[in-house]
Amino acid sequence: MEQHFDDGRLAKDMDTMLQDTPHIESTCRSWTFLLLNLGRTQQSTITNPILPGFHPDPSCIHVPEWNSTFFCTASTFNWFPGLPVYASRDLQHWRLVSNALSRPEQLPYMAYNNRGQSGIYAPTLRYRDDTFTITTTLANQALPRENLTRWDNIIFNTKNPYGEWDDPIHYYGPGIDPSPFWDENGVAWVSSTFNSSGVVHAPVNLTTGEVTLPFKWLWKGTGGAAPEAAHVYKKDEWYYVLLAEGGTREKHMVTLARSRSLHGPYEGALDNPLLTAFNSTESYFQAVGHVDLFQDKLGQWWATGLAVRAGGNYADDPYHANFPMGRETFLTSVIWPEGEFPIFTNVSGTVTGNFTLPQLPDLEIIPSQGVGQLVDANDDVDFVAGTKIPSHFLHWRIPHTKNYDVSPSGRENSLALHSSMLNLTGFDGDSSLGRGQTYISRRQAHTRFRFSVDIDWSALSRDSEETGISIMQDQSQHFDIGIVMKSTLVPRNLTSGTLYPLSENEFGPIEGSARFVPERPAAPYIRFGGISTTAYRRAESMKWVEDLTELPGAWKGQKLRFEIEAVNTTHYRFSAAPAGREDVDGEARVFGWTRGDLLVPVYSGATVGAYATSNGRYGERAFAAYISGWRYKGLEQVREEPRA
Repeated sequence: MEQHFDDGRLAKDMDTMLQDTPHIESTCRSWTFLLLNLGRTQQSTITNPILPGFHPDPSCIHVPEWNSTFFCTASTFNWFPGLPVYASRDLQHWRLVSNALSRPEQLPYMAYNNRGQSGIYAPTLRYRDDTFTITTTLANQALPRENLTRWDNIIFNTKNPYGEWDDPIHYYGPGIDPSPFWDENGVAWVSSTFNSSGVVHAPVNLTTGEVTLPFKWLWKGTGGAAPEAAHVYKKDEWYYVLLAEGGTREKHMVTLARSRSLHGPYEGALDNPLLTAFNSTESYFQAVGHVDLFQDKLGQWWATGLAVRAGGNYADDPYHANFPMGRETFLTSVIWPEGEFPIFTNVSGTVTGNFTLPQLPDLEIIPSQGVGQLVDANDDVDFVAGTKIPSHFLHWRIPHTKNYDVSPSGRENSLALHSSMLNLTGFDGDSSLGRGQTYISRRQAHTRFRFSVDIDWSALSRDSEETGISIMQDQSQHFDIGIVMKSTLVPRNLTSGTLYPLSENEFGPIEGSARFVPERPAAPYIRFGGISTTAYRRAESMKWVEDLTELPGAWKGQKLRFEIEAVNTTHYRFSAAPAGREDVDGEARVFGWTRGDLLVPVYSGATVGAYATSNGRYGERAFAAYISGWRYKGLEQVREEPRA
């Protein structure tokens, strides 16, 4: 059938179209996206998050030379070991295969970092010339903004991602989030984002740390707050700079610019931001951003980045929202038309489209090398003699390794926790002066979970000695249940009988040298307590709770099982019972509750674990608690907004 066109009307329509060029470019790109997707014949689904629990600022690559394996890493801030490296061959099952920061001697001064916002910042993972490289920043947020030593930029290298990584190489570079790009001559140009002002770059020798030319401006972004996480790519003779802008909360977004020259000038995409969840009130995944791009063996493009499962009302009050697991790693598909900017699929719990995921492997061919387990695996740890502390377990800052002893003689199948003088809050909810806190933990990796530990507390005898379990964001946000020894302190001249002097602590004599413990021994109490305050919260939002319950007589002299359970998306239950009985669940008593919005992540996310402390008394290693039967079970992974 013939088609007839009105030339006059066509001319008029063309005039209108030319007056609206940005709109037309956007429309054409949308049609290109549709047509290219139609050319992909296989309907597939991605399940997010691919790295559940706190895994912010991810960077991922595909390495054909290593059995076509994908590798990812993420920020860890003050948690140790740091920079976990995960491997996958299907983009959905991820195994922890190493920790680039695994030895205290690699960064010993990290033990002195103040503030929950300090520590290991956004890494970039790359592979070139048979070498895996991670560039990252050790940040000290306690230093003033104008002090450039607050950023320690470092490089980790290895030939084997399933083994140990080399000691870090330090180099001077302004700003954070370093990312290397190799030019045609093989020179690595490392970009960083400087004081929230934009992107700078310079050539850096990644084996020596030598910076061979001064850092120069590359792109200052679109004007959004806090431009960071810059990555440079080359495609179709264009150089692309990708940025995260808007801050890492409700206004987070992905922006891109491009140039014919590596050194610019760069022109931003007309459609910026190219990916964001801001103003998307229907999405459970919010704060979407901090993206890295990579290709698979079929040439398909993928984007990995961070998001929080906080729900559509997240933007109303992001500093009091409910997302205790913090920023997690997502995956989404990307279409990158020739000569154009990339087009991102919006992020959700299930991303379905006409893309091809690698064939789901049998369990036998999921990467089995390396040190760890699948990222969402349960724990069933008995601390058997000859074993090591699992590689996915975490400490707050660099640990005092002598405070952790697997299966000691006479206490087989247990982990000895030698007490720290500091409790989880420490001096000020912010610092530890390098003293460390005896706390061993793992990420909360499921919306709903159950975590329990059996504790032999028989060595506790003096006032203030305490052991138990906690759900912890940082020193100023944690809730605990444990057993603590308590006695009333009275002046010496008001008591009679045999008196026992208090030990001096390590900072000198206790104020008032006439204070003594009375003859009656300290008694055990179940303690439920916690603190919830951050620099982001209003002063009136500060929360503190402490409830003491005298230990039931029938429980005395027995190991105790402490348990924390996320019973839904908003609440945690804290309970205890005697351990080792058939009817232990029937005897469990609930001692406290807390809400997820009282565990608001600053930069990381919630962990659950066990602690031992003398609460500022008696010095280090005052006693040992013995934990066993470490159990973590994921009960549910919520990926869509819960309905009321």
